[in-house]
Amino acid sequence: MSGNNNNPVNRSGSHMGHKNISIKLEENIDNVKKSLLHSSDLIVRNLEFANRKIGIVFIDTLIKGEVLESQIIQQIIQNPKKTIEETVSIKDIKTSSSFDEIVVALVKGNAVIFTDNEGTAIILNIALLEGRSIEQPDTEQVLRGAQDGFIETLETNINLLRRRINNPNLVVKYVTLGRESDTSLAIVYVDSIANDDLVKEVERRISYIDVDYVSNIEEYIEDNSFSPFPQMLTTSRPDRVSANLMDGRVAIITDGSPSVLVMPITFFSFYQTTDDYNSRWMMVSFFRLMRMLSFIISISLPALYIALVSYHFEIIPIELVSNVKSSLEYIPFPPLIEALSMQITLELLRESAIRLPSPISQTLGVVGGLVIGTAVVEANLISNTMLVVISITAISSFAAPDSEMGTSVRLLGFPLMFAAATIGLIGIVFGLMIILIHLCKLESFGTPYFAPLAPLRRKDLKDTIYRVPMWKMTDRPRSALPKKLRSAKNPRGWKQNE
Repeated sequence: MSGNNNNPVNRSGSHMGHKNISIKLEENIDNVKKSLLHSSDLIVRNLEFANRKIGIVFIDTLIKGEVLESQIIQQIIQNPKKTIEETVSIKDIKTSSSFDEIVVALVKGNAVIFTDNEGTAIILNIALLEGRSIEQPDTEQVLRGAQDGFIETLETNINLLRRRINNPNLVVKYVTLGRESDTSLAIVYVDSIANDDLVKEVERRISYIDVDYVSNIEEYIEDNSFSPFPQMLTTSRPDRVSANLMDGRVAIITDGSPSVLVMPITFFSFYQTTDDYNSRWMMVSFFRLMRMLSFIISISLPALYIALVSYHFEIIPIELVSNVKSSLEYIPFPPLIEALSMQITLELLRESAIRLPSPISQTLGVVGGLVIGTAVVEANLISNTMLVVISITAISSFAAPDSEMGTSVRLLGFPLMFAAATIGLIGIVFGLMIILIHLCKLESFGTPYFAPLAPLRRKDLKDTIYRVPMWKMTDRPRSALPKKLRSAKNPRGWKQNE
């Protein structure tokens, strides 16, 4: 990881100047109105408190109106002899003399109280935090385990993590990005486990993000933006993030997004699920092997079929030769065009199904899978064998637990098909070698992407392609770069000679 210490200053909000508020109430209110361009939902309530004029300023669409009335305005009216800080029953309260800080506080859902002939203002946090209910993510459902998921509220997402990791070493660092949007995000890690250099590298990369608006920072901080493979794990499951934090990884939570980024990560992490640690190890090992097989099938099966029928027909078993020949007899297109047309049609159906409401998308899947498939075969546009090959490829690609990895694998199948149509099996071998070399060269925040196979780390193999019993997994994966490698000590000490 880079040791460059010349970090640029985070320029979030740098469009503002630095000035203090006036001691004149009306001047302060006028300045606020000008700064917020006389927005219609900017409200000013003028009151008298202890024979002094005060102005309560807030953005009506961002605050809890009932809290403002009952815990601030009514309390001020009923207790004129106390100070405002003693009067209001709001926990999150502070004072500020910075006009810029006050404007930022207003757009984040705070109420601000200006007092005539006073050079400081009181900021009260009464932000309205509306969000959907906590429920299991649709894209990461599990059979066993927790049934909750992250939502779009930063504070709620951090709460879900703290409820799982009751550890004073769990560190949450807030960062604000976006010159115009002032988007909040949190860097989360366990200080006693996470590597200090890893945390510094994450902070260093984030510090370089200088844009007007931020919603997803993944492409800003990943090692290789031109790689088809995702280099950070994106998940909406708190239990999965918690497990990665306890391995020594770092998580980034962005306000307004239910997806959390986890780094560093390896290729094999995308073929693991939460259920892998809630089920018996033999079953888990079998399904992990099936997922690895699905990766190989989805990336190479169409290309292999094209190479066999175009250049290496003699390799096909004699029992299948007559069936394959008869299916190709009346097809006017070469195998490459067949495969491309079916793969593109499948991608169009998948994209359409994602955008449509659930009942319609299910109908579209039936229509696309049965009607279109049957029609193109009966019209002699696509061979029966090609339809079977594409169907198996589609099922294999959907077996990837991570949708982003599944999409990457499907896209990599296209250049392999062209290579197979050009020089047959030799083209497939060259294409797979290029992909393998790329996987071995790729890194995720200083961690080899194809670890523990390249470089080979035998001890880490116990939780990659297969999984050993939980009590044998006493070390954290070295790919997470943890401070402490040992995570457990003889958890089955009660049973001798095992």
